[in-house]
Amino acid sequence: MNTERTQPDYAGKSVPRHLARGALGFGLIIGSLALIPVVGPVSLLAAPLALLAFRGCPTCWAVGLVQTVSRGRLRRQCADGVCTLIR
Repeated sequence: MNTERTQPDYAGKSVPRHLARGALGFGLIIGSLALIPVVGPVSLLAAPLALLAFRGCPTCWAVGLVQTVSRGRLRRQCADGVCTLIR
């Protein structure tokens, strides 16, 4: 029986690219809320674009940032039902 679980991979191709996606996503969310007094509820149409920038939710983006930073540094190795992190 295979006890190894596959974990979702949210990592990006590079840290600067991942940070740029986050800046765009957070900028769209903040902008859509900040512009409500100026242009009305139509500004909320920018919020779904943030989900595209994040490729999901902001939490998924944050998990992906941690995975992107640690990629190549830490690796999980499982043997005989025991998993450990190795460099």
